[in-house]
Amino acid sequence: MRFVLAIVAFVVAAAMIGVGIAQRTVLAPPTQVSATATVTGGEPYTVIDGKVLNAHPGQQTLYVNGASKRFVAYGRTADVIAWLGSSRYASIRYNATTNALTSTIVTPKSTTDSATPADGTTETTNPAGSDLWLEEFSGANAGTIRMSVPSNISVIIASDGTHAAPNSVRLVWPLNGSTPWSGPLIVGGGILLLIGLGLYLWGLYNLRKSRGPRRSGPKMPRLPKSPRYKPVRALESTSKGRRSIRRSAVAAVPTVIISALVLSGCSADYWPSFSSSSSPAATQTPGATASPNPQAGVIPPDVTVPQLQKIVAKISAVTTDADTTLNAGALAARFTGPALALRTANYAIRAKTPSEPALPPIPAATLLATLPQATNVWPRIVETVIQNKSDPKQAPVALVLVQQTPRDNYMVNYAVSLEPDAKVPDLAPASIGSTLVPPDSKLLLLPPEDIAAAYGDILLNGAKSKDFSLFEAKGDTLRTAVGADYKASKIASVPATASLTFSSAVGKQQPIAMATNDSGAIVSVELDETETLKVAQAGAEVGAGAAAAALSGLTTSKKGIVSTYGYQLLFYVPPAQSTAKITLLGFSQGLVSATEVP
Repeated sequence: MRFVLAIVAFVVAAAMIGVGIAQRTVLAPPTQVSATATVTGGEPYTVIDGKVLNAHPGQQTLYVNGASKRFVAYGRTADVIAWLGSSRYASIRYNATTNALTSTIVTPKSTTDSATPADGTTETTNPAGSDLWLEEFSGANAGTIRMSVPSNISVIIASDGTHAAPNSVRLVWPLNGSTPWSGPLIVGGGILLLIGLGLYLWGLYNLRKSRGPRRSGPKMPRLPKSPRYKPVRALESTSKGRRSIRRSAVAAVPTVIISALVLSGCSADYWPSFSSSSSPAATQTPGATASPNPQAGVIPPDVTVPQLQKIVAKISAVTTDADTTLNAGALAARFTGPALALRTANYAIRAKTPSEPALPPIPAATLLATLPQATNVWPRIVETVIQNKSDPKQAPVALVLVQQTPRDNYMVNYAVSLEPDAKVPDLAPASIGSTLVPPDSKLLLLPPEDIAAAYGDILLNGAKSKDFSLFEAKGDTLRTAVGADYKASKIASVPATASLTFSSAVGKQQPIAMATNDSGAIVSVELDETETLKVAQAGAEVGAGAAAAALSGLTTSKKGIVSTYGYQLLFYVPPAQSTAKITLLGFSQGLVSATEVP
């Protein structure tokens, strides 16, 4: 009976192991689903909506071909559409019934962004390098892209923005290729094989034991036989062969079992899962990822932190090159407003006066703080603080970046060095963003549009200024360096043949105020301070100074020199009912123009 059970166990074990292995080989389900489209129309842009990318769960793999130049990027769907403006593009759609991709030409309505010129024609622009993209790929890297993006992210495909975009598009999604019963079948078959082997050995043991000892009866003497020749080597060889066969047969059993255990234990796909998730297993190939879908009705921030890190790196590269070559033209690609005016003037002075100190560099360093605006419209604003870890003596730099239109890049409007004792108030997380405070807001201790004039009056008149009590004097190094006491001593040092006066005016740049968590605001303003040195007696002359001479072209003048200093100021302004004071967080200042008195 034991031998029968052993044979049955062997047969069933072989069947279980065979079925288990077959489930992972010849009977294995498909591991992916794919759909292909050939885009027609020859448009310069092709868009794949986030809903198409998420037609199946799991990581998306995009294959792009059909053009000598390839460019692929992805960003928020609203940003992709805004960047396209009124430009025609091919839209990729997915048919779930036929599992096929199709393309349709889309002609957007006229918009007012930079994609629509004043004459109403459609402008084609290369999308490469836009600050809107979360990730971008070009050349060979754009041929195969693995992504894990949510439904609010879309893909834009182009060649160079002028020629037709690549027309061959293929999307691949992973399928749940798990075989949850292959593991139990293989392991169960291995266990049953061991049981069958045990039954077989047990049967052999009992069979030999049941025969018992045998008695030998008297035997008749036999006649002697002639000896036979026995080849000793042949006998030894046969004997060894039998032992070898037995050992191989016995060794085959653990080998099969070990192989079965290795096969069944190498992946979770071999075992049933009791979790509620039915998503495909995560791929081991890292791919590009994006932030998750925002909550319904919540406006997302302008940029993500990784996205802003790349933007700052681009700005740093432009600034480093321009600072080295004193190329103000190159600087204009990433700077505007007071930040551009100050750095351009610094280049002009340093070109003629090498001893003039350079402005603080903008390193491609880790972001210490990020405060993006949460908005779906333009202009867009984001503020960040960076620290140059390679030069600990350099103060952290705060940048205020503005993107005027979807096709414009973020430009540096303000670049200020933070005060040594500056304490940045509690800010909203970068994943949530902040809102703009109107320039005339009465909810702050002082409206943002009045900050520059009030602080300029303090620099001129000190404690006599009517707004002196609203501003914190402690830790304000700018007030110490160029405040009322400094101006008074400088006026006193002017000879009787000349006169020196100071005045200030609010700069052309509109104030930028970003709300903080305590209902206050971080306010950036521009202030111009003018120093007028006039000749007071006929025949006298005044010297312009090295910096003013570099900008005006005059070393001396019989009329006088008008020097204008530009100030970029960053304040924390508390809410209206607060007992705290307005605090200067950082500043940058320098000579921006010099002319002769008319």
